[in-house]
Amino acid sequence: MGRKRLVAALLIAITFACNKTQNAVVVESKNVVEKVIKPKIEFGFNLNDYTVVRDTVKKGDSFGQILEKNNIGYPQIFNIANKAKDSFDIRKINVGKPYALLCSKDSLQKPLKFIYQKSKENYAVVSLQDSIYAYNAKKPVTYVERVATGVIENNISETLDKQGISVVLAYKLADNIFAWTIDFRRLQKGDRFKVIYEDKYIDDTLYAGVSNVKAAFFEHRNKPFYAFSFMTDSVNNKEEYFNEAAKNLRRAFLKAPVQFSRISSRYNLKRRIAHYGYKVKPHRGTDFAAANGTPIMATSNGTITKSAYTKGNGKYVKIRHNATYETQYLHMSKRAVKVGQYVKQGDVIGYVGNTGSSSGNHVCYRFWKNGKQVDPFALKLPAAESIIDTLKPQYLEFIKPIKKRLDSIKIKGSEPLINLVETDSLVAKL
Repeated sequence: MGRKRLVAALLIAITFACNKTQNAVVVESKNVVEKVIKPKIEFGFNLNDYTVVRDTVKKGDSFGQILEKNNIGYPQIFNIANKAKDSFDIRKINVGKPYALLCSKDSLQKPLKFIYQKSKENYAVVSLQDSIYAYNAKKPVTYVERVATGVIENNISETLDKQGISVVLAYKLADNIFAWTIDFRRLQKGDRFKVIYEDKYIDDTLYAGVSNVKAAFFEHRNKPFYAFSFMTDSVNNKEEYFNEAAKNLRRAFLKAPVQFSRISSRYNLKRRIAHYGYKVKPHRGTDFAAANGTPIMATSNGTITKSAYTKGNGKYVKIRHNATYETQYLHMSKRAVKVGQYVKQGDVIGYVGNTGSSSGNHVCYRFWKNGKQVDPFALKLPAAESIIDTLKPQYLEFIKPIKKRLDSIKIKGSEPLINLVETDSLVAKL
């Protein structure tokens, strides 16, 4: 009997120990679960602490109506608007913009914070309870450096798209960097390139597009073209692109006022136009065909002298750039500038349309030199300002490691590049 009692006691002890162990595991697993719950930080708040209501501003919505729909009375709304007005203008909320209400995490779901997203990056916060206040802030931004290479089959957009790279990179190369040295509408099969650029991310996860091109190399018609970004004015945060010989790649005028368009009609003083019964009617402009609503850019810095409508021109804009040059942009669907406004090269001044005497969506680009309309493609237009002599040694030293890295990047599926080491003198002459 003593032996049976001993066995029974041991069994009870083992069972108790197992239960205790199981309980410990459960407790431990609960602790693990608690550790897994991480703060969900957005707009500077832990969203786990609130009931979050998200929506977008609808047509007819106002700040007051949005708050009233979420159980805040008008006396309190007036008080909030009055106290927040120095940092947040309640009249300036736009249709389509997202907003969020952070509400109490209880059955009342009382709105505590109103967050209006001005853009992907910028937002405004209005505290709705107790000490009412408002402030503007930015989401944290990170930049990730990347490399892209490719061999042209048809066009650069298609080449980048096959690799899942944003077409914005193609626009930057074609319209901002190599616009004055390479005609991207006439690329040849076998042309190749490599680019060091940065992608922008908001809150580490939201992709905000291509931010900046640091350096690029393009081999077009067996000739090499380099571009390096360099800060020429740190006070005004001004960057320019130069080649390896420190020559500015930019010209005083863009080649075209719209991106990736095609010339549908050139400057021609003997042109016969179907719209006018095939009579000879001089065409003192260059037509760029593009989709309705395509942004039209100022081709150079200047002051708006006309922003109007006429029967022939439709909606149009005219810019005086200096004592010598003026440009005009016709047939817009919408104008985006006013007379007297100063614009910079690349600023959007309107949108492609079909207004006035026009038979399709396009912008007619006209160019004046010393008061006379001329063909800009027949002119040798002035170059942009060169790098100042005091900065040139600094620039050449700055690009040394970047050029070395760029030259070492291999282009997949491509034959070996031409001997870049021996092309400095060649490129300097371009």
